[in-house]
Amino acid sequence: MFDGRVVRALGTMSGTSLDGVDAAVIATDGEVIHGFGATAYRAYTPAEHGVLRAHLGRWPADGCKVAQAIVETAHAEVMAGFTGIDLIGFHGQTLAHDPANRRTHQCGDGAVLAARLGLPVAWDFRTADVAAGGQGAPLAPFFHFALAKWIGATAPLAMLNLGGVGNLTWIDPAQDRPEDDGALLAFDTGPANAPMNDLMQARRGEPQDADGAIAATGRAEMQIVDAFLADPYFAMPAPKSLDRGAFADLSDAVQGLADADALATLLEAVVQSTALALAVCPRPPERLLVTGGGRKNRALMRRLQAVLPCAVAPVESAGLDGDMIEAQAFGYLAVRVARGLPISAPMTTGVASPLRGGQLAMSPHNRPI
Repeated sequence: MFDGRVVRALGTMSGTSLDGVDAAVIATDGEVIHGFGATAYRAYTPAEHGVLRAHLGRWPADGCKVAQAIVETAHAEVMAGFTGIDLIGFHGQTLAHDPANRRTHQCGDGAVLAARLGLPVAWDFRTADVAAGGQGAPLAPFFHFALAKWIGATAPLAMLNLGGVGNLTWIDPAQDRPEDDGALLAFDTGPANAPMNDLMQARRGEPQDADGAIAATGRAEMQIVDAFLADPYFAMPAPKSLDRGAFADLSDAVQGLADADALATLLEAVVQSTALALAVCPRPPERLLVTGGGRKNRALMRRLQAVLPCAVAPVESAGLDGDMIEAQAFGYLAVRVARGLPISAPMTTGVASPLRGGQLAMSPHNRPI
């Protein structure tokens, strides 16, 4: 499908922070980026957020119809505002992820959206990889490789996505294709915003520590951080991936601390786990570009810049949109799914060989929205 021509794909992402749906247009043939288009965001209401949060850890057999309806409705609403689209990339909402037992659950049905919006929808991006013994995550690295080419990078660099969970992509832009040996190394680094956001919601009824202002006034309890870093996950070879609920012990460990100290401790856990991740890269990256909501946490960015052995900057420093990279990624991957190109590889998810993935739901109408 599409036979290598440039496609206007609309990608969407609803991350583990459960804040809402990002949507972004990308022009691509699934290999080279040709440009970026309009973007939009649709926040989940407090009631919707509560339902989705209550469904975390659930599998389809547990009964997720209410959550699924919320996910599909929110995505349909934000996507209906776009025109001139050829293809949709729909990630869905991750509720549970258990690659060790070869299962993962991204809530939402692409066929429902294809029928509702009148466009082909690529979806279910992770299942094939997990079924083949891969981690099913992260999936953005193939897009990160294309971004490195787009910005004209010539030396190895890394991209750090700080969403609910952190993940790192090391990139060698001298390689020709993302699936080539030595082109990429990608894996989840540890928790990112999720523990801090959960603490703020539980203690203050607020979604986040804006700018890291409260954490900046606290003192990290390093005994807790050191115990966290002793978790076997950090000694595991990459690629590897995490569920949002991993490291619950870390959140439990800060319960006796004052708000500022608890947040400072959780923040330091993000910094130190990122430092461990950089240490296993094939070669030191020239720079680290940070995307996701965590790049807006000034206290977190200051600590990363102070601790890490390379230049650290938000992706905006390279002319990219840090709010929309994940959504753009699934637009890009949607075109690869439609063309039958691989979307994961041994050094991104641990799958045995480069692997095609995703399903393509065709609309009965095939009309532009």
